[in-house]
Amino acid sequence: MFPSLTHLASLTDDVGTIQHAFGTLPNRATGYCTDDIARSLIVAIQHQSLDRSNVEAERIAHTSLAFLLHAQLPDGRFHNFMSYGREWLDDVGTEDSCGRALWALGYASKHALHADWRTRSASAFARGLAAVAGFTFLRPRVYAALGLAASGEPGEVAVALLAHIHEAFVAHTEGGWHWYESRMTYDNARLPQAQLLLAELLGDAAARKEALSALAFFRAQNFEGALFSPVGNRGWLLRGGAKARFDQQPLEAAAAVDAFLAADRAGVPGARADAERAVQWFFGRNALGIPLVDDRGGCADGVNADGINSNRGAESTLAYLMATQAWELS
Repeated sequence: MFPSLTHLASLTDDVGTIQHAFGTLPNRATGYCTDDIARSLIVAIQHQSLDRSNVEAERIAHTSLAFLLHAQLPDGRFHNFMSYGREWLDDVGTEDSCGRALWALGYASKHALHADWRTRSASAFARGLAAVAGFTFLRPRVYAALGLAASGEPGEVAVALLAHIHEAFVAHTEGGWHWYESRMTYDNARLPQAQLLLAELLGDAAARKEALSALAFFRAQNFEGALFSPVGNRGWLLRGGAKARFDQQPLEAAAAVDAFLAADRAGVPGARADAERAVQWFFGRNALGIPLVDDRGGCADGVNADGINSNRGAESTLAYLMATQAWELS
């Protein structure tokens, strides 16, 4: 059974999902962002896959898709930040926000319950793919790749994205460092996940092997024995350096769950057990031994050296919901 959407519903009004929280209360002053609302759309649609009658899932999906369609610019890119007063705060959003919007729209184009939602999502997704060629950073390309994989549509953009990911891996792999960048920062497992999914979509055996090599390297850096202990954001992990253990972020666990489940579907021994270990990070099998989640479906904002960040913002809550949904659907 999927976890409760109660907390996410409390963060989501008729515009979208509020970014941050004071404990369990929405911090309305922080407004809305495409980054979070894209993930809200995925979470709501995933929830509907097991519970089509869930009123909150329907409302969140409806609101989130409408927000993304409104956020899209004529050139296919997206705004990111909107104030609580419904005013856009940027001319164009970050590449990450554009990539995450494409991920959500690609997913919705295939999995949204309503035919008109799928049609609208597919149209916006196709328009947004035109912006991918202008991306300069790796993660936005990876998020767009996840959208392509979810849509199930191979094509020139998918081929180009897989080539970019391969080039990043070749450019930065050196000695015992088998990774796409010279450091591990955030949302790390999304990189091998996207490469693996595109490799499966395009039937590229070499890319599949490379993705699994990178995922094995990721595992070596982010597990301490059987304990999932992801790279922290207070220093990250630089090639040749020591891993920062804190602050550990929920999106790292969510990404790891998806990546290892993708590897499990590809037949990798032990990958499913690693996915479960990443799921259990939310429930107290972490560096502090403290659960991050509550019965309303809210998730604390991180594992810090001195304890748990008790605020339950959108990104953390969505990471928890995405991870546990992925596990239940597997």
